[in-house]
Amino acid sequence: MKTIEALAPDQASLSAASRLTRQSNWPRLEKIDQLGLLWGECQGSGSNPYRVVVDTGDHGYKCTCPSRKFPCKHTLALMWIAATTPASFTAAGSTPEWVNDWLGRRRKASPQPAAPAPGAGGKSIGEASRDDESADVEDAAAVERREAAQRKRTLDTQSAVSAALDELDQWIADQLRLGLAGFVDNSSDRCRRIAARLVDMKATALAGRIDEIPSRLMGLRSEERPDAAIRELGKLVLVAKAWRSTPGDAELRRLVSTSESREQVLANPDAKQVESVWEVLGEKIESRRDGLVSHSTWLLDLKSASPQFALLLDYFSASAGRRSNAFTPGDRFDARLVFYPARQPLRALVADRKGDVPTGEWPDFGFHTADPLAAHAAHQNTAPWLTDCPVMLPPGAILLDDRGAAWWQAAGDPHGIALPIADTVNPTLLGLDLMATAALWNGSRLDLLAAQSGFGRLDLS
Repeated sequence: MKTIEALAPDQASLSAASRLTRQSNWPRLEKIDQLGLLWGECQGSGSNPYRVVVDTGDHGYKCTCPSRKFPCKHTLALMWIAATTPASFTAAGSTPEWVNDWLGRRRKASPQPAAPAPGAGGKSIGEASRDDESADVEDAAAVERREAAQRKRTLDTQSAVSAALDELDQWIADQLRLGLAGFVDNSSDRCRRIAARLVDMKATALAGRIDEIPSRLMGLRSEERPDAAIRELGKLVLVAKAWRSTPGDAELRRLVSTSESREQVLANPDAKQVESVWEVLGEKIESRRDGLVSHSTWLLDLKSASPQFALLLDYFSASAGRRSNAFTPGDRFDARLVFYPARQPLRALVADRKGDVPTGEWPDFGFHTADPLAAHAAHQNTAPWLTDCPVMLPPGAILLDDRGAAWWQAAGDPHGIALPIADTVNPTLLGLDLMATAALWNGSRLDLLAAQSGFGRLDLS
């Protein structure tokens, strides 16, 4: 217990400890002295309490909360209570099933068997053979149990996510019934509440997406927000319908609940792989409401006959500060990329980076279509739930309208297509002839990444 007593809990852990010990329906704090186990329950934002268990022998722990911090504040709170007010615990007559289940799945380190003394008799060949056969039977049984447990967890997760999507459908219907104006004005509170419910019901990725809707709406002019709200809610409906039809689909599982690990993507024999020369177009760093920072790095395939892109996506805690960049806009390198399975593969991992390549001009992609958003339309037809779509714009220029807002306009026709730009633009770029421009289109605004001009490459991200 000395290690526990040395812990210095933060304010969140102390608040969790207060909820564990002082709320009227809780505590449910128990322990078994013989096994050195502590466990309890803490009411979170959802209807079901979080279950926490700690092994004081080796300080192993488990909590059912969705926190990305390890150990979480509920675990620290439980250990803090054990160290400061052990009288809060009551002796348990029996161990709950969920604690036994955790104990059964743990892999505790065991001491290595002592080597036989010199001269001691060893096993016969028959005994050793029988031991090997027994070990094979036990290993096969253990593998079968693990696979059965994995299947059960998968079914439980699918059931929880299905219930979460039912609740999401009802929430969307409520927003439409109450009116879009009210939703836009109170989107922050409304989205935060449903996002918390979805986290409790294991639809974590979808919860994060909903949590970012208010910032997307507030980035638009007031007259554009109702239409944008319809698009955002419509994409949620499409994701929910698609998941119900194919809950085992890797892309939909990534959008709704959890993503594959790097190791799983690299080991997937069906994953798309592209070996080429890539240029770093730019990066997009956004702080999320869940305390994470998303770092998007956009790449351009320089050997493809048509514009092909790749996205390197990373998440890290905002409290950790900005990480050092592995890539710099404008860098070129030879590498093999492995893409996450998707209908329109875009997110990728660098599997093998071979070396840097000298910089130069972009290939002549030909721009055979007059519609610069044709690629976006194709993406939407295949995966209509996508948000930011990379596009390569034909020759054009950046101009200002009467209100001072920046627009990209196609060259050659002053009355042709024009697309609004999300951020402010450096005045030195206004009116400059751009031979090609790489940008992200979200259905209402362009986020500029880079461009080629008579002066060379321009970094716009």
